Amino acid sequence: MIEGIILAIGAGLMLGLYALPEKFTKDFKFENTWGLFFMLTMFLVPIVASVFLIKDFSGVFASVPTDILFKMAAASVLWGVGVMMWGKAINHIGLSLGFSLFIGTVILVGSILPFVVEGLPEGNVFFTILGGIFVVLLGVLFNGQAGFTRELDEIAAGKGKKEKGSMVTGISIAVVGGLLATGFSYANAVGRPFIHEACQAAGNAEWVTAVGVMFPIFISGGIVMAAYFAYQLSTKKAWGDFKTPAFGKNFMLILIMAIFHYAASALFAFAAFKLGEIGNTVGYAIFNTACVATAIVSGIITKEWIDASNKAKNYLYLSLACMIIGIVIIAVGNGIS
Repeated sequence: MIEGIILAIGAGLMLGLYALPEKFTKDFKFENTWGLFFMLTMFLVPIVASVFLIKDFSGVFASVPTDILFKMAAASVLWGVGVMMWGKAINHIGLSLGFSLFIGTVILVGSILPFVVEGLPEGNVFFTILGGIFVVLLGVLFNGQAGFTRELDEIAAGKGKKEKGSMVTGISIAVVGGLLATGFSYANAVGRPFIHEACQAAGNAEWVTAVGVMFPIFISGGIVMAAYFAYQLSTKKAWGDFKTPAFGKNFMLILIMAIFHYAASALFAFAAFKLGEIGNTVGYAIFNTACVATAIVSGIITKEWIDASNKAKNYLYLSLACMIIGIVIIAVGNGIS
């Protein structure tokens, strides 16, 4: 159990930090950076990793039932749509509220979905884990309130501006996007047992299953993301911005981002396996919570909150405390099982 928890936290740390190299790219618009990122992380990295790391790659997937692969693909497409909707929600209601609603929905629904696929555990285990998830969600809400308070402080000081857009529309998009993004959790829960069996039959190590699970998830979800950013690059007339002397450096930085993003997801899948029967729920909750907590801590370290009011900082610290306590409670629930 301890190994699985450490792996899930490690995966969350990687996901919380993967975007840092983006700060050092030059001459790229938003669409160039993230369009290239999604092409690399959703296609190049998983294809290379799967082909080179999975023994009998074609045989493994040929032995997985077609309906299982279809369910994984469909859920992964929904995940891709959900991630894109999150970006749209931010345009309406701002980063803090949009992020909190999105990730709160992801943690709540995505942690419960595996129970739908695999069945409910014993009552004391179920309610302990639910209690931990509730504490984590309190942390997410406090995080949102911290960001919202900071934004109000910046507006009052003349350093920020009010977000334009419909609040109701933005909230709706964030919540629906969060619901769709939980397709990642469903795809992992429904596909991992079959892919694990196929990988083991081909003589692969246990951890290789995580690589196998990520392959259909990333390829299917990537179709949506690639289409979206191709449209954005055309609309913003940003294709020409790839022609820059800084392209080589930018490519390497974005490739590092892509590898970290993919590795974080694969590590989560392996952590879920190591956590046992209810590992998909426990691992998903810890994974996403550790990601948010890492983002909070990195924001503090990089002095993003240095000019925030004490009220905003107190909400932030309370958020971090709730998330840590929530992870501990969830871990206890997994231990009881």
